[in-house]
Amino acid sequence: MSDYTLTASVRNDLGKGASRRLRRANEQVPAIIYGGTQAPQPISVDKTSFYKALEDEAFFSSVITLKVDGKPLQVVVRDLQRHPFKPLVTHADFLRVDATHEITMRVPLHVVGQDESKAIKEEDGELHQLATEVEISCLPKDLPDYLEVSIADLELGATLHLSDIQVPAGVTVVELTHGEDHDQAIANVTKAKVLKTEEEEAEEAAPAADTSAESAEDEGKEGDKE
Repeated sequence: MSDYTLTASVRNDLGKGASRRLRRANEQVPAIIYGGTQAPQPISVDKTSFYKALEDEAFFSSVITLKVDGKPLQVVVRDLQRHPFKPLVTHADFLRVDATHEITMRVPLHVVGQDESKAIKEEDGELHQLATEVEISCLPKDLPDYLEVSIADLELGATLHLSDIQVPAGVTVVELTHGEDHDQAIANVTKAKVLKTEEEEAEEAAPAADTSAESAEDEGKEGDKE
């Protein structure tokens, strides 16, 4: 589990206008903390460290230490609101976490083993990743940055499912708790499609063109007879 620490302060000036002024100052990002037994708390997060953390994939599946006016609090990112066309985060939602209670999170799925795959290297196979993230449930201390599944030994035409993921101890794949029919496909290797060259396409089109020409010629002869 990665280690991230952000600095924030309690936000007392509320409303859309206040949030707009905060963003215009370009130093902090308006946000809110909710969950647990406490009331939701509006905050503002230091923009520089926040934007730096956003560059890491693991940030979105990690327990974050949020220092609000110097007081540390454990949270996870629940939602980000982004500007429709500018590379800006307009608001962030953080969820309080309790070390003794499980949390449900979506974590990235990494497919590995392409370089060792016989189906890809020797049998002209092509990888299709059908899922990019997996919903899991676990205690905060057991939260992984990502889950990994290997296609190294996957045969051509075969498919991997959620049940093929080797999850760490204490981690549960949520979908699998709903029954076998929820064991979704996550990756497969199929025969790569062969793209035809322009010459091959021309050769295939030629007989059809000749047939059309012959038909036109026959129609002309029938007209002459009449």
